[in-house]
Formats: sequence, C-alpha cells, structure tokens
Amino acid sequence: MGEDQQASLNGVSDTPAPAPTVAPAPTIIEEPVPITDDGDHDLFAHIINKADQMKGYVMGEAVRALCGKVWVPTRDPERFPLCPTCKEILAQIHAERP
Repeated sequence: MGEDQQASLNGVSDTPAPAPTVAPAPTIIEEPVPITDDGDHDLFAHIINKADQMKGYVMGEAVRALCGKVWVPTRDPERFPLCPTCKEILAQIHAERP
C-alpha cells in the first residue's frame, strides 16, 4: 500500500480544507427608551406625606404619591393641577374616617 492510500485510511489528506463561510452579522438599531419618571411627562401636583415632602425637597430623596408615582420633587406644585387619582384616594381616606 502506498503512502497516499495509507494517509487516506488514517483520515489525513493533502487536499486543503475549504475556507469557512462568514455571514455578516445583522445590524440591530435600538431606539433610546424615554425616561418617564422624571416628572416632565406628568404635569400634575401629587399628594404626598408631609414628612416625605421635606425629604424630597431638602434631601433629594424620591417620594411616593398616593397614586403610586415615585419621583424626586423639584418643582412648585402650586403651578400644576392636582392629580385626579391622588384626589380620589384622598377623598376615600377622608370618607372612611368617622
């Protein structure tokens, strides 16, 4: 048996392997997600606990309104209409009190 026959029986070949095919990667364009908890989108004054109000304005901590909105207050609430959901919840609280 010749060397060529012996090499082919061992799985070795003199023929070069074909070059791998590389497909281009798809381009993914992600649009930025708007930040909606900065207060600009929600132009209402919200009802919060007075103690939380001081933490929010003085310490810069996030506060939670009766309606569930969480944000760091930075604007004068007198300039905006009252949040209807906060107003409803406050009315329910007052109605439950004797």
